[in-house]
Amino acid sequence: MNCSTILSLVLSLVQLGHCYPTTQNFSAQNTDQSYTTIQRVKRGWVWEPLFVTEEQTSTMPTYVGQLKSDLDKEDGSLQYILTGEGADSIFFINEHGKIYVRQKLDREKKSFYILRAQVINRKTRIPIEPDSEFIIKVRDINDHEPQFLDGPYVATVPEMSPEGTSVTQVTATDGDDPSYGNNARLLYSLIQGQPYFSVEPKTGVIRMASQMDRETKDQYLVIIQAKDMVGQAGAFSATATVTINLSDVNDNPPKFQQRLYYLNVSEEAPVGTTVGRLLAEDSDVGENAAMNYFIEEDSSDAFGIITDRDTQEGVIILKKRVDYESKRKHSVRVKAVNRYIDDRFLKEGPFEDITIVQISVVDADEAPVFTLESYVMEIAEGAENGSLVGIVSARDLDKDDSPVRYSIVQGVHLKRLFSINEHNGTIITTEPLDREKASWHNITVTATETRNPEKISEANVYIQVLDVNDHAPEFPKYYETYVCENAIPGQLIQSISAVDKDDSAESHQFYFSLAQEATNNSHFTVKDNQDNTAGIFTAVSGFSRQEQFYFFLPILILDNGSPPLTSTNTLTVTVCDCDTEVNMLYCRYGAFLYSIGLSTEALVAVLACLLILLVFFLAIIGIRQQRKKTLFSEKVEEFRENIVRYDDEGGGEEDTEAFDISALRTRTVLRTHKPRKKINTEIHSLYRQSLQNLDYRMEHKKIFQDKAERIPCVVHERWASCHLAIALIIFV
Repeated sequence: MNCSTILSLVLSLVQLGHCYPTTQNFSAQNTDQSYTTIQRVKRGWVWEPLFVTEEQTSTMPTYVGQLKSDLDKEDGSLQYILTGEGADSIFFINEHGKIYVRQKLDREKKSFYILRAQVINRKTRIPIEPDSEFIIKVRDINDHEPQFLDGPYVATVPEMSPEGTSVTQVTATDGDDPSYGNNARLLYSLIQGQPYFSVEPKTGVIRMASQMDRETKDQYLVIIQAKDMVGQAGAFSATATVTINLSDVNDNPPKFQQRLYYLNVSEEAPVGTTVGRLLAEDSDVGENAAMNYFIEEDSSDAFGIITDRDTQEGVIILKKRVDYESKRKHSVRVKAVNRYIDDRFLKEGPFEDITIVQISVVDADEAPVFTLESYVMEIAEGAENGSLVGIVSARDLDKDDSPVRYSIVQGVHLKRLFSINEHNGTIITTEPLDREKASWHNITVTATETRNPEKISEANVYIQVLDVNDHAPEFPKYYETYVCENAIPGQLIQSISAVDKDDSAESHQFYFSLAQEATNNSHFTVKDNQDNTAGIFTAVSGFSRQEQFYFFLPILILDNGSPPLTSTNTLTVTVCDCDTEVNMLYCRYGAFLYSIGLSTEALVAVLACLLILLVFFLAIIGIRQQRKKTLFSEKVEEFRENIVRYDDEGGGEEDTEAFDISALRTRTVLRTHKPRKKINTEIHSLYRQSLQNLDYRMEHKKIFQDKAERIPCVVHERWASCHLAIALIIFV
């Protein structure tokens, strides 16, 4: 039920409501239409429902209906007045209450008109009846044909869809009144598309009539007709074209075009080489045709396969090197499997296909092959020239079995230590080897075919130089050993250890003892601690520097090599003048003075001379400063100001402004023309002589520099002696 139908019902109810009795009573004597009495009066209007048919083409006014009051005596005393929509222009009413239409109406533009009628006394112009509202409905005729407003139609349905599957719905509209007759009642029918499709007559829903395969035909044109008046005679009709596409489903497995493929690969091909490409065809499209390729596990492990997603090809690649001499043919089973599988079609069989690929290995002239990828050899150090180190071996595996020639790749900066027999691969030494210089030697040996010198292979040879006990143990450093004059027997004066350049298979073990020549008459003893260390102890009490300043103690050290080696290392023991304990710094200082033969009295004299020189030098400096003060007294304030303002951290260009250099230049000129006094000339001469003495002392300073470095001055109880010793070295 549409809006026009509802509105017609409402207006009909309003019209019927006017047929009830009214309480209004118009009085002719009262122009203000006042009511003197309220009573129920029977309604006086009489009419039937009014209709006018649309599209009437008569030139004369067409009768619609009549309005009449039961008070009308038909004597012409009453007058009917019509107001409202279309009054006088479309509709008019005569003196008898008959309504006529003047022109052709179109229901599709306006389906009804609301008017008001009133009857009055023609003389007094007083209403006889109250005005009343009524409706004139425009009656529909079938003057519109159906229309498909949403066309053209395009629909898609999966292929192999079952019968009855809904494809799409078409809808036509009709401008006629659906509430009146069959003018707007449509009926759908299929003009083109049998036997694949059908349409529901009342709804326009198009359905599948049979299963269809996209691979056979993927697009259909269906024509649908819509007729009004339920298809009766004289009905209008319209057609619509529906393009129906069949979308793809994965209902086809991949297929190899051949059951057996043949490919070739050279035995020289490196790993990763593309051997060939295979293509399994699939009738489906898009992702339904996408597939992956596999090589079954029981096939050769020398080959692999990857999927080219752009071309959907299987690319066979070489996973490891092949050898013509060991295997000339490889059989590979390749499987193509759909990447996306529709479970609805699994009952038809697996969506995969298998083929056999025969790969033949092509022979190539290969380089000789060593029996090992690398060799490890050993030789004892010190072996004579020509000693055997080891043998390498290589062979040409090709069918012609070419002889092989060996050589050693020599580095530009490496010394030739080994040579090789070019025929049998025997490696010998060319000079004795020293493990302590190099414990390993790495060389590269090449094998070259004699018939094809371009075919060369290499192998690394690692030669280890085995250690021989050819180095005797020795002290790890120089020991400075001191003993006090008041030492007592059994006092530890030095701990010693040893090192050995040899590479012992086991940990080194050293044994310490006094040399044979020192055991009978020695002031010291050696105690082996059994942990590669030993202690030097005093054997007597009381030592005298005047009698013997140094003791040279020969120490015998034995290692545990095979055969064992011994060495004699001399330990120098210096006698030191000390009170209760040994002070190493003081002992070094005293030993140095004693070594240069300087007595205490000589040392005091030297210090006195130095003190006189120091006083004289300070006097010269004071006189020079006083003379400078006199020369520059004129502008001392100016200099003071400049110096105060000067920034010693540096100010770039501002430094030139802070200090007036021209003032210095001016004073220099004044001083040049100023006559000198005699005392200044004498002081200058003494100053020049002092500088010459200083230069002489600086030249001799270098002579004792090494000795001075052995006298570190630190704060201790004899600091004065230490500093005097340094001064003595500088000025002697």
